[in-house]
Amino acid sequence: MAVTLEDYKGLTPAWCPGCGNFGILAGLKKALVELNIDPHNLLLVSGIGQAGKLPHYTKGNVFNSLHGRPIPVAVAAKIANKDLTVIAISGDGDGYGEGGNHFVHAARRNHDITYLVHNNQIYGLTKGQTSPTSDVGFVTKTTPQGAPSPINPITLAIAAGATFVARSFAGDTDHVSAIIKQGINHHGFALIDILQPCVSFNHKNTFQWYKERVYKMEEQPDYSPSDKTSAFVKAQEWGERIPMGVFYRENKPTYESAFPALATETLVSQPIEPLKTEKLLTEFF
Repeated sequence: MAVTLEDYKGLTPAWCPGCGNFGILAGLKKALVELNIDPHNLLLVSGIGQAGKLPHYTKGNVFNSLHGRPIPVAVAAKIANKDLTVIAISGDGDGYGEGGNHFVHAARRNHDITYLVHNNQIYGLTKGQTSPTSDVGFVTKTTPQGAPSPINPITLAIAAGATFVARSFAGDTDHVSAIIKQGINHHGFALIDILQPCVSFNHKNTFQWYKERVYKMEEQPDYSPSDKTSAFVKAQEWGERIPMGVFYRENKPTYESAFPALATETLVSQPIEPLKTEKLLTEFF
């Protein structure tokens, strides 16, 4: 039976009217329906923040982790059940601040999960503090003299070893959906950084500000996401021109493929044999 949008109807969102998160939610649901992924075959793992609320507004298996900690849970679930579609969800503070170390090492190990980061360049849930991606000089409650230099999540992901690195914009739901579909279909760690205007606390990086600057790399026939050097160069563009699309894509073995125990069936489907651990346990008693 074909999956429909009704299958993913969850609670009514409590986001601010006009929040960029609505576009991401719509894009994700559209991608899941078009890929015909049943809710029971999906796991959404989130941290803390406005982005972390997204799983509540859809259906499927959901795990709300600690602030900055959705990736370890997502990784564990994928190892236990490699047949699950596993998507981790963070905001820029949750993912690049508190969870920056998990992000880097998950990319390095090439875990087969998709990582959606709602990047609004501000802490929204805690009322407008600077985030790791706030623009230089951006004035917030925690940076009255202006924010320092931000991190670049795209170059960081490529340098860390992520095998799929992309960006989209919440104001273009079709593009968000198309990029998420590619990320889910990719075998390996897929970072999708989604520019998500915060209408309450970021009055600089607005929908209009982005619409005047974003452009789609897929409309430039001379760009190839297989060239890592070109990806680094393209990822440096920010300001008057902001590229969207797949910056880098590489095919290489996933972390999960290195486990012989996962070669034939999932861990959750294998029988539990306590006697196999008896020798190990006796060493501790």
